[in-house]
Amino acid sequence: MGTLEENHRTKALNLLRTRICDPKFMFKPLYDSADSNFSKLKFMISSSVTEACNNSILLLGPRGSGKTEVLDLVIQDLFLQYPDSISMIRLNGLLHFDDVSAFKEIARQLCMEHELLFSKAASFDDNSQFMVAMLKECGLAHKTIIFILDEFDLFAQGKQRLLYTLLDAMQSITSQAVVLGISCRLDADQLLEKRVRSRFSHRKLIFLPPSMEDTQRLLAHVLTLPMNSSFPHEYAVEFNSKVQKILEDKRLKETFNKHLSFDSSVKHLLRLLFCAISHMDLQTGFLSRENFETAFSSIHRQPKLECIRNCSILELYILVCMKRLEVKEQSLCNFHSVMKEYKSIHDSFQNSDYYARNVCLRAFEHLIDRELICFTDNRGHSLSVEYRPVKLLISPTELHQGLRAYQPCPPILLKLID
Repeated sequence: MGTLEENHRTKALNLLRTRICDPKFMFKPLYDSADSNFSKLKFMISSSVTEACNNSILLLGPRGSGKTEVLDLVIQDLFLQYPDSISMIRLNGLLHFDDVSAFKEIARQLCMEHELLFSKAASFDDNSQFMVAMLKECGLAHKTIIFILDEFDLFAQGKQRLLYTLLDAMQSITSQAVVLGISCRLDADQLLEKRVRSRFSHRKLIFLPPSMEDTQRLLAHVLTLPMNSSFPHEYAVEFNSKVQKILEDKRLKETFNKHLSFDSSVKHLLRLLFCAISHMDLQTGFLSRENFETAFSSIHRQPKLECIRNCSILELYILVCMKRLEVKEQSLCNFHSVMKEYKSIHDSFQNSDYYARNVCLRAFEHLIDRELICFTDNRGHSLSVEYRPVKLLISPTELHQGLRAYQPCPPILLKLID
């Protein structure tokens, strides 16, 4: 009996992990409706295939919003629907930003697709003429070539010969092609030259990160176990009940909102989910709120805050002194100016935390070693550490959070930083 229960728990964990790694399952709640970008994109490309017409579409949106994933799902469906009517060419602006390498890569992929001999020695003109000829041949054979241009804005730099030649060839009655540009720049179409823009279809799909409601639907979709499966009915009911309670938890919703304010992309959400699921306790076989809180803390880990927790009281004083000098807009900050500020704090508050100069210098050097502060330039190696200008490598917010989280921190430091 115990072994069977362990098998169900392990199976549930593996199922959740598999779901996260399957784009088709993950994006299903986001493209179920007819108004979704998936439905619109599929309709536009399938219309070009069935009606033998040319088309050009831009997929625009921030990184991680699902542009490439949705496009890949559409292409997969179309290959199943029209296996002999589609040919695909993929280019990336980071790799093929110059026209010579772009045309060469198009010729190579076309030769591979149609089992032709590719010549590495072919010139730029030979490759461009070959592409135009293949567009005509595929059009006569009622075969659509889909050109996917990732990082489209990089192709819009320079003379834009690739875009002009491709779009100009698509003006022919015999050609049959679809150009899909993917970019994180919403003004990508405005980068096109007039001659290129006049040949572009100006169809755009905007991809936005999921809203809080979409995120909740996505979480429920991924984390809920199927009832009509090999899982015991009682286990599946209890598992789904606990998941529902977690998703309705007020504190967790606030944490999710905070998480989405940092990065609301689907990619980041999947990373968080995978981390939370990996912390699932196999002894109980259920997810808990603690799993998600652990995932949040590990993803939003701040090494500098951990460094502050390991600092001595004297090192904290030095950091606060440097921060006060920054606020005062003091042009030069070195060990001597920090010591003056340290002495003025001691004289003002008459506190007992006062250390000898040589002890302070060792603490100062220790902060440099831990990269909480650094020298402003690499010059002046001949100068002593005491005279070289330094700067803080930690933001005021991080310093404030670090001091609040540090239990032995003297109250005076919190007062000074406020």
